[in-house]
Amino acid sequence: MLTPAQFNAIIKRHYRARGRHGLLWRKTRDPYAILVSEIMLQQTQVARVEGFYAKFLARFPDFKALAEADTVAVLKAWQGLGYNRRALALKKLAEAVMSEYGGKLPCNRAALEKLPGIGKGTSGSIMAFAFNKPAIFIETNIRRVFIHFFFPRARKAVTDAAIERYIERTIDRKHPREWYWALMDYGATMATGAVPGSGARTPVNPNRKSAHYKKQSAFKGSDREVRGKILRYLLAQSVLKKGNPAFRLGNIKKAINITDKRLNIILSRLVKEGFILIEDSDRIRINK
Repeated sequence: MLTPAQFNAIIKRHYRARGRHGLLWRKTRDPYAILVSEIMLQQTQVARVEGFYAKFLARFPDFKALAEADTVAVLKAWQGLGYNRRALALKKLAEAVMSEYGGKLPCNRAALEKLPGIGKGTSGSIMAFAFNKPAIFIETNIRRVFIHFFFPRARKAVTDAAIERYIERTIDRKHPREWYWALMDYGATMATGAVPGSGARTPVNPNRKSAHYKKQSAFKGSDREVRGKILRYLLAQSVLKKGNPAFRLGNIKKAINITDKRLNIILSRLVKEGFILIEDSDRIRINK
């Protein structure tokens, strides 16, 4: 098995030669801008985020601007990134940072995890990237790298707790920000099937050995796709009619081509998550 020094040398060599040094969120030390990138990158590919990141920051340049923004405007700016609940959580997070922390993101992992939309993984990445602290965290690319190098013949599913022990042993405590960037870039290359620097290819995705691996269900025809269509319809109509008008369920059903039963189930979830309000038995509006 590789020593920590040998492992670090492999990862850093690849980063120097093939690292994604041009990513905009790696060129800033603004905690707000880094937070936005981390929320956008949850379950979303880098290439897609690159098309939205700069535009979103231009529209909402800081916590104050986002906290004071209209929900319709925030959701509209997020359209195309998917998982719209992240946009809603990000706005609520901005409101909390303004009211509880004077507009400054706390440099404390426990405090971060109390904010909307931030779990263990995201709190760790923010500590590393925004504040250059050697926090231990795992995301999909990091998980792929450690399973490949340290669990190549694992017969049992590899837990994140087991991986974290290796992260503790190998982390660059003086330069955690760059170290995690290097890990993620190595893992992103492995996602294509290649093993950087070796000319070899991985026969299977190492993450399939993870105890936390879940095959993503098809998007086409899913409730997630329908949710997106409903929100796009509401946002488009809200922009056309201005303000925050109420919409009749019959018009939504016709536009989306959905049964009453399925529409009611999805709308109830959107209400619970804070996206919409029920105006009466036949009308809804976006929750501002």
